[in-house]
Amino acid sequence: MHAIDAKDRQLLELLYRNARLPLKTIAARVGLARSSVRERVAKLESSGVIRGYRAEVAWPQTPESVQAYFQVRLRQTPATALVRRLRDRPEFERCCSIGGEVDLVLSACVDSLAALNGLRDWLAVQAEVASVSTSVVLSEDFRR
Repeated sequence: MHAIDAKDRQLLELLYRNARLPLKTIAARVGLARSSVRERVAKLESSGVIRGYRAEVAWPQTPESVQAYFQVRLRQTPATALVRRLRDRPEFERCCSIGGEVDLVLSACVDSLAALNGLRDWLAVQAEVASVSTSVVLSEDFRR
């Protein structure tokens, strides 16, 4: 793995906050030449420190939209086939495997409480699932 120094940390922080910053701007902020920044970014990418770039999308929601978290206990881990099926369902925005009594935490956004209930029912009957607990989001106070 690539050894990260203070300049790399500055560069990573800037890219983390805004991956679309021009190299010229990054170079000026970290005090390096543009060519040096380009080389450092390439090394960070090839070593796997920078794994990719993405668009953070705030999907338009209707006033009736419902966000929820599901806490899932599995019959057995790993459950890679289930995770693939979850990935195929666009309602699920995030899936995290965690330690402890709960195995997966899923976040979802649907159009209504009826749709949430249907999604929960679908999840509960998956063969790998032992139990599901649902928490409806009342408000989102901030997101990074």
